[in-house]
Amino acid sequence: MLNGDIFLPGDKSISHRIVLFSVLGKGDIEIDNFSPGEDCGSSVKAIEALGADVRREDGKLFISGLSKKIRASDEPVVIDCGNSGTTIRLLMGILCGLNGMFELTGDKYLCRRPMERIAEPLRLFGADIVTQENGVAPIFINGSKLKAADYTLPIASAQLKSAFLLAGLSAEGVSTLEEPVLCRDHTEKMLESFGAKFSKVGTRMTVEASELELPSKFYVPGDPSSAAFFLIAAAVVSGSCVTAKNVLLNPTRIGFVDVLKKMNADVTIVETGDVPEPMGDITVKYSPNLTSVEVFPENIPGMVDEIPILSLIAALAKGTSVFHGVQELRVKETDRLEAIKSELGKMGAKIKLTQDEFGDSLVITGIDSLNMPAELDSFGDHRMAMTLRLALLLVDEECDIDEEECVKISFPQFHEILEQLIIREN
Repeated sequence: MLNGDIFLPGDKSISHRIVLFSVLGKGDIEIDNFSPGEDCGSSVKAIEALGADVRREDGKLFISGLSKKIRASDEPVVIDCGNSGTTIRLLMGILCGLNGMFELTGDKYLCRRPMERIAEPLRLFGADIVTQENGVAPIFINGSKLKAADYTLPIASAQLKSAFLLAGLSAEGVSTLEEPVLCRDHTEKMLESFGAKFSKVGTRMTVEASELELPSKFYVPGDPSSAAFFLIAAAVVSGSCVTAKNVLLNPTRIGFVDVLKKMNADVTIVETGDVPEPMGDITVKYSPNLTSVEVFPENIPGMVDEIPILSLIAALAKGTSVFHGVQELRVKETDRLEAIKSELGKMGAKIKLTQDEFGDSLVITGIDSLNMPAELDSFGDHRMAMTLRLALLLVDEECDIDEEECVKISFPQFHEILEQLIIREN
């Protein structure tokens, strides 16, 4: 069983943004509970490559804002974004309007991911951005003067939305953006609180050229996407009760909680604060009478990172669950839809991938119990690696997971916290 309180490292999405936004801001900032994952470390290395002064002390991160003063060079500044899609995509929006030449690259997985869908709307501002054949990294940016642009997102994407808004901070005139459905809104909240000329009504927003005012101190709430793996596992591991303390409760980030409640899981939330965003404690107890759920596309952005672990719980719920409009999972660190079907399928899960009026749908029919697999593969995807490790708790057997070390990309303490929660029966 899993039992106990857990304190999560800082939210990954907020950690990325507070660091990267410092490129467009002025002032010094002290960041507490910054995410220790390699992905967010890539964002720190990126601003250091651009000339920012960064130091770590007493578990905190201290940054002196660049205030648009990028280090001058006759050659492109080369920035290695590691495995981080957020780092490279937000930097595209930040750097295209600044003076300088830049080359953005990353590891073998990042250099397979689609970047042209970010570059294309940025070119509406007049941005000079070149991707490789098939629209992948390395990406070459020649910073230039930008002019306002209008754009409607073809899909709900927080990264695409953020890149566009960040470019708008350097563009002459008023830029407008429309998103199809509400998705994670950390960028908008930061722009508002950091003094940007920004407004939002419903799914429509405008932004003008602005210099951001960095707060002197900033606390990053615990990452709900990391908490979700332990909380969702608690619902299916007999006798479990797990409480995630001081986690982010932004409604655009905890869609998995709504799914758990619809599946008849025992969930309790207690709000404990609201700065910089709502945060609190989430408790999930073992829930033996889980039922199937149907999730529609407008809800997917609020739980996109948790679909792998939600697939595990759906595989053990009574009835058939359907997650509609999940095609965005095909362009993550791996094709997560195929990975979910393949690897949970090795454990006996009944999973189908179908096409309907919403696009790709994930259809999962519940079974009584999982089987012990001969082998498992994470495909270098941290979300898959964590899902599979928790799935193995349900068969109470050991099995190697290929490339399991990839969890350090987002959550280096994952195995340590899991070991603290496990209570073994004698």
